[in-house]
Amino acid sequence: MQGPLAGFRIVELAGIGPAPFAGMMLADLGADVVRVDRPGGQPVPLAAGHRVLARNRRSLAVDLKQPDGVAVVHRLVAGADALIEGYRPGVAERLGLGPDECLAANPRLVYGRMTGWGQTGPLAQRAGHDIDFIALAGALGLVGDADAAPTVPLNLIGDFGGGGMLLAVGVLAALLRAGRTGRGQVVDAAMVDGAAVLLSMMLGMRSAGMWGGRRGRNLLDGGAPFYAVYRCADGGYVAVGALEDPFYAALLDGLGLADDETVPDRTDRSAWPQLRERFAAAFAGRTRDEWADRFAGTDACVAPVLDPDEAAAHPHLARRGTYRRDGGMLQPAPAPRFSATPAGTPTPAPAAGAHTDEILAELGYPDAERAALRAAGAIA
Repeated sequence: MQGPLAGFRIVELAGIGPAPFAGMMLADLGADVVRVDRPGGQPVPLAAGHRVLARNRRSLAVDLKQPDGVAVVHRLVAGADALIEGYRPGVAERLGLGPDECLAANPRLVYGRMTGWGQTGPLAQRAGHDIDFIALAGALGLVGDADAAPTVPLNLIGDFGGGGMLLAVGVLAALLRAGRTGRGQVVDAAMVDGAAVLLSMMLGMRSAGMWGGRRGRNLLDGGAPFYAVYRCADGGYVAVGALEDPFYAALLDGLGLADDETVPDRTDRSAWPQLRERFAAAFAGRTRDEWADRFAGTDACVAPVLDPDEAAAHPHLARRGTYRRDGGMLQPAPAPRFSATPAGTPTPAPAAGAHTDEILAELGYPDAERAALRAAGAIA
């Protein structure tokens, strides 16, 4: 891969969800990410779900339950810039691959740790998933309609936005410092912390009295009729984000309501239910794509709600190459984009151990020693 991180080596102890996402981000930016897989790879359902997350890697298959296998990883870590892992607290230490051992082997190493609850605290050893972490962090309860249960926002807030992306940012920050000081450190990235960070603006609005009460009744949670989703005549949906006055005026014009004096005043929150009814009735009169055409070229901030295949085919995203198909599989292109160090074409996720011999040769293992390690089951 090309990209701004070309020349950096990251060791990824294979896992699921947010840590592989962080590894994908770093690999997309050009780092040589070596994934330490278990021999045989992940179970089939997990492997299928991680075909995109595991792109742009090289794979080293090692049995971490064998001392000789752990020794291989120690040698790999000695020449690496960073390591990322997503185990429950204490697991890496029990394997002999905790921060103390790895930083002793490489004082410049950035050791990135991804968990849901964090490395410390009363819940640190508890099991959990994205939905649990964002529930406890206060994020889940803010999403959805006021008269229904909270809406599960996929696993975007915990696993990815507040998890893997947070870990990637932390690793990058620590790499910058290591480059200046020659000293590595441990990065404790927790999804509860990341979900809380993602709430920053809402908490600021809350403290100013601009956000509160039940979910689904506020400016950006679907409560405002001019920042909401509406069903169309064909069962499709459009998203409306006409927050500022010029955009709202364009919305009314597109709906044919600009000169209708019976339209409620949007600054009167008590009139929001009536205004929502007017908008809902208007949008129900045409199909989703008819509304997309109607608002094309305007600043009404109205967009059709597309599925991923439709999104990939949309003229704007198609022109930018936001999505791509590799081997028939739809996936996002690397982002963000760089003028001087653009990313290369993503490579497919490798099979577990696809690069074992290549990597061990780079580490100085002769053919005979590699054969002995494989015969002993320490590598695959």
